[in-house]
Amino acid sequence: MPALSTPPLNREPELASLTSSFLTDISIRPYDRNHCPIPDNLDASTHRVYVDGLVANSLNLSISDLRNSFPQHDVTCLLQCAGNRRHTMRTLLKEVDGVDWGSAAVMNCTWRGPRLRDVLLKAAPTLADEDGGERKVDDLQQELHVAFACNAVPCQDDSWYGASISMDRALRENAEVILALEMNGAPLTQEHGFPVRVIVPGVAGARAVKWLDHITVQREMSSNHYMHFDYKVLPPEAVDAERARTFWHKIPPVIDMPANSAITSPRNEDTVEVDAEGFITVDGYALPGGEGGPVKRVEVSIDKERWVDAELFTHPLESKWTWKIWKAKVQVEPGERRCLYSRTIDEAGNSQPQRSQWNLRGVCYNGYGEVRNLKVVKG
Repeated sequence: MPALSTPPLNREPELASLTSSFLTDISIRPYDRNHCPIPDNLDASTHRVYVDGLVANSLNLSISDLRNSFPQHDVTCLLQCAGNRRHTMRTLLKEVDGVDWGSAAVMNCTWRGPRLRDVLLKAAPTLADEDGGERKVDDLQQELHVAFACNAVPCQDDSWYGASISMDRALRENAEVILALEMNGAPLTQEHGFPVRVIVPGVAGARAVKWLDHITVQREMSSNHYMHFDYKVLPPEAVDAERARTFWHKIPPVIDMPANSAITSPRNEDTVEVDAEGFITVDGYALPGGEGGPVKRVEVSIDKERWVDAELFTHPLESKWTWKIWKAKVQVEPGERRCLYSRTIDEAGNSQPQRSQWNLRGVCYNGYGEVRNLKVVKG
């Protein structure tokens, strides 16, 4: 079942509808993850995005400026909650702390807006050196961070929402970070960040700040609660909130997401019929790890020993950042309590373990895709 909690709005679509098309249609109500109420009073005609911090030129940009004063860039990429598949970790390993996401907290869309790089170059990041001079942007990529903020409404654990990425990622053209104004050819919806949000391909959705109003170039990561006390893969010994305190400041925040796959059909405890040759059809999606895409291979198994290659569907808009929708024919003997497993590998060699490490917040679960307790019957 989809995860639901209001307020704030946290939901995912029915899994069966998720992979019905390569681009995620807004009509299926794709996943929403929020730590605050959705601001309903933002006006594109008056909204501003401020760019400041360690820059030579502070900027005060309107939505019109973002649309008309910079080249517009399209990037097709998946966007995924760091807690996607949390329910699997909770049920296969042990209890975790967080919204009980299934496997549908992911979407694949075409986003359009100016590159963050172009906005930053206009602001001209700068940093004084030891002699009082200024160092050029090319020298700063490994030292600075670009922080994003939404100050529209207070959050559950902070008065604002924020995140940051490295200056290196922000400035690399091939990282394709944009300030998105559109999603699949239409203006962003309120739920998905209208009038402007950050899109960082390959990175956890928690860093794709919605309702963006502030960009700051700074020496440190964002100071926001959700950068420092959430969305981290804590070690197994952090078994509760008290013991987690020891590790929050030691563990880096989740940035790149791991390679992953999930079976979308059949589902746990379904009854399925084999065809005349004794096969069933298995559907799913596969996700590349971070910047390691595209997905190159998906395999499916009934016993984690014998694997068959899935058919990977192609699309004109696919890229290193997009998911792969796949289908496989698997031979299964009729009976009860049958299982299915999926695993993927991307261009960079990122793959899935059989089980990933348990962590208190239940983030970044990427063990094999798994469906359990199938009843397989003759057609």
